[in-house]
Amino acid sequence: MSKIPADYLPPKELWPSYTEPAEFPVPDQLNLAEFLLDRHVKEGRGDNVAILFGDQKMTYKELLALANKFANVLTSLGVEAQDRVGIRMTNQPQAVAINFGIMKVGAIPVPVSPLWAKEEVAFVTNNAEFKAFAVSFPLLPAVEEAKPEFEFDTKVIVVGGKPEDIEAKGFISFEKAIATASDQFENVKVSKEDIGVILYTSGTTGQPKGCVHFVREIFVESQLVNKYVYKLGPGDVLGGSAPVSFAAGYGTFCLIPFAGGAAISLLPKFTPDDMMATIQKHKVTVVTGLPTAYRKLLEMPNFDDYDLSSVRMYTTGGDALTAKTLAQWQAKTGKPIWEGLGATEMVHLVTSNTMGDMPVGDSIGKALPGFEVKVIREDGTEAGPGEVGSMLVKGPTGTVYWKPYVQDNRLLKTMKKGIKDGWNMMGDAVMMDKDGYIFFQAREDDMIKSSGYRLGPTEIEDAIMRHPAVRDNAVVGIPDEVLGQKVVAMVELESGHTPSQELADEIVKSCMDVLAKYKLPREVVFLESIPRTPTGKIIKKDLRKNYPEYPNKFTPQIK
Repeated sequence: MSKIPADYLPPKELWPSYTEPAEFPVPDQLNLAEFLLDRHVKEGRGDNVAILFGDQKMTYKELLALANKFANVLTSLGVEAQDRVGIRMTNQPQAVAINFGIMKVGAIPVPVSPLWAKEEVAFVTNNAEFKAFAVSFPLLPAVEEAKPEFEFDTKVIVVGGKPEDIEAKGFISFEKAIATASDQFENVKVSKEDIGVILYTSGTTGQPKGCVHFVREIFVESQLVNKYVYKLGPGDVLGGSAPVSFAAGYGTFCLIPFAGGAAISLLPKFTPDDMMATIQKHKVTVVTGLPTAYRKLLEMPNFDDYDLSSVRMYTTGGDALTAKTLAQWQAKTGKPIWEGLGATEMVHLVTSNTMGDMPVGDSIGKALPGFEVKVIREDGTEAGPGEVGSMLVKGPTGTVYWKPYVQDNRLLKTMKKGIKDGWNMMGDAVMMDKDGYIFFQAREDDMIKSSGYRLGPTEIEDAIMRHPAVRDNAVVGIPDEVLGQKVVAMVELESGHTPSQELADEIVKSCMDVLAKYKLPREVVFLESIPRTPTGKIIKKDLRKNYPEYPNKFTPQIK
């Protein structure tokens, strides 16, 4: 890491402890694109389909040629090993080729969320010190607005649009640049200890945090998740709607399937009909989606019009699936949804249900081979089976923050809190059973402390979802003078139902079959909709903040 200044990373004594699974030995020197892309062409799979996009098919050989062209473009712009290159792309084949082109020169890809506005785009561009920045034309406006605030001579390369208009703005046209570039490139090998990618967190609690992941982490994690979760090989097609420029989508579509030589099906934008039509058209074999996406698909009146017979596996993560969604999906398709848990700070997944014959209830599975998970109490001692505590993880990936000393050592302080004796603290409250299966309870900030009990909202939300009138719900803790916090259920109703005291009573009464009395909601608030992020996570801080303003509050009359 000779090009990375020492103070751009935290001191090593703050780093997590890493393990290196024996089944995936990492070479001392390697090129990630050579392993994920070139290898398949060299081994005779060049004519296999790599990317499906609408009516387009791109083979591995064609993807390699485009990645080589882009690598040559980057070299001509002065991009070298360990320089950072931003990727703010819509889901399209060029995005994947650009990622591999960056890897080929030994540079560091940095996905930039398509959801970010000017301020976040400027912050990440300057924080990562982009040498170049590849942007899809539809996502250019925020970059154009942020450009006057760029602190470095960042070359902006635009995919799409009219070349003459792009150049008139002082940017580089991707199409024009690759038209004259060679499709041959000699890959630059880097050390396994060099940086492989920087993934920025979503920025929902302050400025996005840059999570550094080393080459060895990408090499191992891409194979680990493919082998034990998606289980993809030549002939498989992985489909879903996650943005490739978002951390989770980047791992899902730019890394993991290429470890197995599979194809990916890229969906430009999620709509239920487009998703179903794409699964049918591209004969997708493995579908990955957020729980909210599955719920929207289940609401389709024409669900049965689509042929899903090609699909052998459905997977999810990112938010609680709920037992209701799992049961409805299995009844509709005859197949379960396999759940797992991951984090931007850990590259991708660290647990999954896919290692058994069937998912175990609504668990997020076990630790993937090579990872260890333990659950600790508030006093730091290890929790027993069935006891809720903080989730700690150790394995081949870990949390190391980029530029921890800026902004008054903000991320250095976060590192000190987030790493405990070499273990990564995930910020999740979970329960582990005697067999090692893990059950997500809540983000730790969302845990409720009521009458001396520490309650996980997920269990209560699952119980509420069982009522047929409930479309969506969120459970939060609201300050209470007597209880400390009272359990409040925020409920979005199915059409045809109206808020009432009688319905509030009925919903809470229906929970009594599965919840202890002390876990029951003390109040029901009916909302028009539950606020969620674009990635499907409930925005609980907004619910707590706006609680005083909400009408339609009812205190259940349950004896």
